[in-house]
Amino acid sequence: MKKNLKFRAADIAECAIFIVLMVAATYIQIPFPLVPLTFQTVISVLAGLLLGWKKGVISMSVYCFMGLVGLPVFTAGGGFSYVLKPSFGYIVGFIASAFVGGLILGNGEQSLRRYIAASLCAFISDYAVGIPYCIVAAKLLGVENLTELLIIGNLVYMPKDAVLSVLAAFLAKSVVPAIRRKAGIKR
Repeated sequence: MKKNLKFRAADIAECAIFIVLMVAATYIQIPFPLVPLTFQTVISVLAGLLLGWKKGVISMSVYCFMGLVGLPVFTAGGGFSYVLKPSFGYIVGFIASAFVGGLILGNGEQSLRRYIAASLCAFISDYAVGIPYCIVAAKLLGVENLTELLIIGNLVYMPKDAVLSVLAAFLAKSVVPAIRRKAGIKR
């Protein structure tokens, strides 16, 4: 059984928009101890909700690849050595976030409850990848105060990201039907 693997110009443009949004979210930083506060998690959540899981994963994967090949799209630049940073797990988590959010939302019932569930699960999936990666990378780097790193560099951001994810659900719920009607496309 041959699957339709066509990727239209509109699909490429949608993915490109989210890559640009992710780069912009990287550079919009609010200074905070250890790791600057950015809006990347909510962009990855929106990628899944607005693009669906396939295009969401593609857009977040391309963003990750761009940084790994050296383009300065991550908060502290880019390059393959970034995989040693404790925060790199969240970049990988952006891919998981877009996947989970888009998969849960799917093409089924499009209720606000489903959008909120999809966005919160997407947010949690980013942290489910990011926190264990942070722990392993920090141990490899010899970080002595792991508890402080976990609290200040990870857990402090969760309430902000949870609230932004719920707001993303409201935004996506109101925007997706209009986009679909206007463009006449399905996810």
